[in-house]
Amino acid sequence: MHSLFYVLFHPLNTLNLWLEDDPNASIVDVLYLFTTFSAFGIWLVFDRYQKAVNSAVPFRHPAPEAADPNWHSRVIPNANLRSHLHMPDLLPLQFGGGGRDYITCFDPANNLHLTSVLADDARSIEAKIKRAKNAQIKWCETSFSERRRVMRSLLKWLVENQELCARVACRDSGKTMVDAALGEILTTCSKLEWLINHGERALRTETRYSNLMMSYKKSQVIYEPKGVVSAIVSWNYPLHNAWSPIIASIFAGNAIVLKASEHVIWSTEWFVGAIHKCLEVLGYDADIVQTVCCWPDQAEALTKSPLIKHITFIGSEEVGRKVAMAATEHLTPVTLELGGKDPAIILPDTDLQKWSSIWMRGVFQNSGQNCIGIERLIVHSEQYDELYNILTDRVAKLRFGSVLAPTREGYINTVDCGSMISNDRFSVLEELIFQAQEDGATVDVGGKELLHTSCEGRSYFQATVVGDAKPNSRIAQAELFAPIALLIRYDDIDEAITIANGTRYGLGASVFGPHQDLCIEVAKELHCGMVSVNDFGVFYLNQDLPFGGTKSSGYGRFGGPEGLRSLTNPKAIVTDRWPSFVQTSIPKVLDYPIRSLVRSWDFVHGLTILLYADGYRARFNGLLQLTKACR
Repeated sequence: MHSLFYVLFHPLNTLNLWLEDDPNASIVDVLYLFTTFSAFGIWLVFDRYQKAVNSAVPFRHPAPEAADPNWHSRVIPNANLRSHLHMPDLLPLQFGGGGRDYITCFDPANNLHLTSVLADDARSIEAKIKRAKNAQIKWCETSFSERRRVMRSLLKWLVENQELCARVACRDSGKTMVDAALGEILTTCSKLEWLINHGERALRTETRYSNLMMSYKKSQVIYEPKGVVSAIVSWNYPLHNAWSPIIASIFAGNAIVLKASEHVIWSTEWFVGAIHKCLEVLGYDADIVQTVCCWPDQAEALTKSPLIKHITFIGSEEVGRKVAMAATEHLTPVTLELGGKDPAIILPDTDLQKWSSIWMRGVFQNSGQNCIGIERLIVHSEQYDELYNILTDRVAKLRFGSVLAPTREGYINTVDCGSMISNDRFSVLEELIFQAQEDGATVDVGGKELLHTSCEGRSYFQATVVGDAKPNSRIAQAELFAPIALLIRYDDIDEAITIANGTRYGLGASVFGPHQDLCIEVAKELHCGMVSVNDFGVFYLNQDLPFGGTKSSGYGRFGGPEGLRSLTNPKAIVTDRWPSFVQTSIPKVLDYPIRSLVRSWDFVHGLTILLYADGYRARFNGLLQLTKACR
């Protein structure tokens, strides 16, 4: 054994390459060295080939000027999506009238004009769907290895350009760089990584179990691309909400038509442009990814199209119901993610200081515009006062502003929260808060629109803490989607569970407590699609998990194997396991025309007993009946 290890680790010391002056020399010594180096050379060539074929391909995508913090543009007073109607000079120079619709794009944090985009009409939407359909014919023939290379290239580009991408998202939605990093970059990288490492496993042909009667058959499920799918997404995370359905759809072999929100079409077109560039560099038809931006009255050209084979919708319950109804035109399957009223149950004796930072992030991440944000903090009565004081103290110190608005001194002020996407809902929020106060709630911090002193934008809402809210009040039942922390008391755990389940929504939830076993018991009682224990929203960072809700939060799942498979057509295929030896044949007693109804019934009756009766004696009797019927 010692000699063997010596030969393995010191081969050159033991070999006589010239076979001279050694009576024990052998040609085996030379072959050993030749084989070792040949194997190493073959591995080197194979490794280089794999890297050349599968490694990420770098590509360049020009940065938009508006992503520069020092960029400046025209300030639009009271900016909104239709500002071009009363300020015609916001329209492109080539605008020729004729009743064409445009959308004004602007930075909500500073009211800076970005561009004015021509809105798609029904005719242009239909043309984009057809282009996607034609491009998908060739794309669906690509291998998983080729699709993984696209994902690797996108991941490489995103990691290397994450600051630029964050700035683009900030410019179009008013969020902060940290919010963009957490909600846009990390989540998208996580999804790309999952597709690269596990996407093929989820879509690989599966062999399914069989039963005794079908033991001579092989049962498999293959996951075929649907064709052209669609995603209609919200504005709160323009990068992730665009890329997430795109990368899942094209990995499954589909083409996709993305309907972007009117609020973030400027950034969405740039983000999708990066995917187009990646596909082109790798030699694929970029038409498999189409972007649509239209006003709601034109959306049925997409939702009612017979060429669309699946729709993913992320948005409000009201619009989601309209999408689902329109999809019935051609029985198009729909996945709906309609937001929620996510509770965080804080069990008795929880260390409030320990978890307060997570609750702050859960409530105020992205200025509260987060579909799985914490909308209700349900706390035991004995700890209510302590939590209220902790939150009001911390919330009062939050700073609002724009991360893309440098001061005269040339530096960017540190801000905790950015603007909201618009001020359209401010009057509703203020009314809900006022009504809650009328019903006995306490509001010592915030509660109304924030008129910023240095930013031109008018889309800031004060960070707010509403204490002692009644579980059945309007503010505790409606999705706020705003920087508002809502505190609700409970006296026992059963009451806390009842309060948590007491809304029309059921998307996500959190349970906090000193004993994990109890937290898990409570989590199992919640009517929702996802729960984090002693954490917030982490179920979305694990992209192997399905994402979606119950009740009015929608149905279906995206994310994980379940979400990826929903973009395919599962096809069951049954073949002969040993076709040369055993194949299905119709017994004479069952063959048409049936000769005896009694004997044919006895045959099937006996077969059922043989296969499924309880006990071996009964099954043996079934075999006797079967044999007798065959005579």
